[in-house]
Amino acid sequence: MTSKLEQLRAMTTVVADTGDIEAVARLKPVDCTTNPSIVLKALGTDMFKDVFAEAIAWGKASSLSHDEAVAAVSDRLAVSVGAELTKLVPGRVSTEVNADLSFDIEGSIAKAREIIADYKARGIEKDRILIKLASTWEGIRAAEVLEKEGINCNLTLLFSMAQAIACADAGVFLISPFVGRILDWYKKSTGQDYTSETDPGVVSVRAIYNYYKAHGIKTVVMGASFRNIGEIEALAGCDRLTISPQLMDELDADKGTLTRVLSEDKITSVEKIAMDEKTFRWMMNEDAMATEKLSEGIRAFAKDLGKLREIVAKAMA
Repeated sequence: MTSKLEQLRAMTTVVADTGDIEAVARLKPVDCTTNPSIVLKALGTDMFKDVFAEAIAWGKASSLSHDEAVAAVSDRLAVSVGAELTKLVPGRVSTEVNADLSFDIEGSIAKAREIIADYKARGIEKDRILIKLASTWEGIRAAEVLEKEGINCNLTLLFSMAQAIACADAGVFLISPFVGRILDWYKKSTGQDYTSETDPGVVSVRAIYNYYKAHGIKTVVMGASFRNIGEIEALAGCDRLTISPQLMDELDADKGTLTRVLSEDKITSVEKIAMDEKTFRWMMNEDAMATEKLSEGIRAFAKDLGKLREIVAKAMA
């Protein structure tokens, strides 16, 4: 019997949620996704010492002010990690727009274009990259513009149907609903434990998948932020799943049978919701979990971006 990881690959595109080069080389995912936290961890390893030194030297040689150089070097490092990952996966690497631009449409668009230009300068075309943006109303509007320019986007920190529908309407290439963080919120809020079938994160992604397929929406659904392999198994058949190396290893060690749960032939009809800014903001206001987890996620990514810039600033002093 093949492992559950291999069985999953037969029904779902498996993405690595890591900047760990060795893990990516070993587990052979199709795509990779990164964020500020992952970039920070990657740069703390010996493997990226030369990458870090190159970026610092580049910053010192630039004509930018100190603060501008620190920000530019931090951005360069995120692309450097992504560039290394493109050598190991046949598909796409997601690179995140700075979290402090989450409510800035024009700033997000400009930063995304800079990221794509940096990859281009390294010989990496935009069809290998996904620009990650937080699923705020502003992030979704920025993605809408970028998609029209042929820059595909991955909308992250997604916790609700309102966000998913707005992303679909904007023609976003891919969304990343966060399964585990939804579970975290409900466990803390209710004090209850959940099975894979009752897991609120799993239920949310299943509902989004059903909505998309029922209405012929092409946006890719990529479940993310898993706490255990039970959540992954409960979403087997989803378009894509981005999984940490630890959980991939657990799936690889399990030789049991994996049953496909999600498929287009199991879709049920569901009413289409007309989405505009007023509806989006009201639905988010009524969803405490989604509102709190979105804000918390942006703060966490912004904090790690700040840590990265502090490290860069010290190295450039």
